[in-house]
Amino acid sequence: MEYEQNSTSKRRNRTKEHFREALIKLIKKKGYHAVTVKDIVEEAAYNRSTFYFHYQDKIELAEDLLDKMFTGLEGAAGIMYTPGRKTSTQEIDVPSFSLIAYIYEHKSFFELIKYEDTLPGMHTRFPNAIKNIYEEQFEFETINGMQVNMKYFKIYTGFGFYGLVRNLIAEDFKIPEDQFTKDVIELSQTHIQSFKYIGR
Repeated sequence: MEYEQNSTSKRRNRTKEHFREALIKLIKKKGYHAVTVKDIVEEAAYNRSTFYFHYQDKIELAEDLLDKMFTGLEGAAGIMYTPGRKTSTQEIDVPSFSLIAYIYEHKSFFELIKYEDTLPGMHTRFPNAIKNIYEEQFEFETINGMQVNMKYFKIYTGFGFYGLVRNLIAEDFKIPEDQFTKDVIELSQTHIQSFKYIGR
C-alpha cells in the first residue's frame, strides 16, 4: 500500500514537473501573458483534465514553479556547510559553492529573468531570494575583522553576487561553471575573511 502511494506521488510530481517545464518553454517562445492552458497541455502532451487535477489555472502553475525553484535555491545555499562551523574563504573550493551549481543546473528556469513578459514576480523574487540567503543563513567576518554595518554589508554582498549572476545569464552562461565559481570565490576573498552557516 505504501509503495502504491509512493509511486502515485512520484507520478504526480513528474506530471507537475512536465507542466512546469512546458510553461518555461512557452514563456520563452511567446511571453507569459500570451500562454494559455491549451498551449501548456499541448506542450506537455497531457489532456486538460490532467492539468486541472493539479492546478486551478496558469497562475497557480506559475506560482508553483516560482515557489519550487526559489525554495530550492534557498535550500541549496547551505548544503555543503555544517551549521555553526566557521569556514575561512581561503578554504572554499568549487564543489562547496552549491548555490552556483544550483543556478547552472536549473539554467533554463533562471534564463526567464532575461524576458520582459516573464513569470509575474520573477524580477523581485530572484534578487530577494539571494538577499535572504545572505541575510538569514550566514554570518560574515570581514577582512582583518574590520568594523562595518553588517546589515549593509550583507545587502551589498548579496546584491553584488546577484549582479554577477544576472550578467552571467545575460551572456547565456558562456562562462563555464568551474570558472565562474572560481572568480566569485576570488572576489569574495577580497572582503570576506570567514563565514558561518547558521541554517535556515
